[in-house]
Amino acid sequence: MNPTSNPSSHRSADARPAASRRGRILAGTAAAVALLGAGTFGAVSAAAAPAAQADAPAATSVGKGLTRTTTHLTLAAATQAAQAALDAAKKADRQVSVAVVDRNGSVLVQLRGDGAGPQSYESAVRKAYTAVSWNAPTSELVGRLGQAPTLKDIPGTLFLAGGAPVRAEGAPVAGIGVAGAPSGALDEQFAEAGARALGK
Repeated sequence: MNPTSNPSSHRSADARPAASRRGRILAGTAAAVALLGAGTFGAVSAAAAPAAQADAPAATSVGKGLTRTTTHLTLAAATQAAQAALDAAKKADRQVSVAVVDRNGSVLVQLRGDGAGPQSYESAVRKAYTAVSWNAPTSELVGRLGQAPTLKDIPGTLFLAGGAPVRAEGAPVAGIGVAGAPSGALDEQFAEAGARALGK
């Protein structure tokens, strides 16, 4: 008997491809649903992200009347003052170090002249800090030690002549300190030359 003439043989051969096609369609549909679900979940997650960020607390702002504006010397001005003080010392044939600090006592510019002693570097900073802290030349402050000797114990200060304050509208905005000359009077003369350079 010819197998090709057997009807049952035809039915089983036709049924297998049909079943395979149905399986592939169902599997493809399941995969598409899974992808669609993943895409929807991703979209929901992405949409939910801004909402979570919106719930974050806003940065706190300080209310009116709780801050104040202060004046500060620019770096260019500090450099000009330091160079003027150093030039004045050179003209007098003195080897010094010069420091300019801002209103908070932080060093803006520091110059060490050729031949200046190693101790002059730190002394110049401390004189500048002392001058700006008390808004007075350090030569004047030396006289206060008689009534208040513990002033000299304040960290970072040096109650020796050689420091001059820089003022804007009467308020201190910087201090210039000079150290290394044979006398504090000379140091202060050079510091004041630096301060005067900013008044021109």
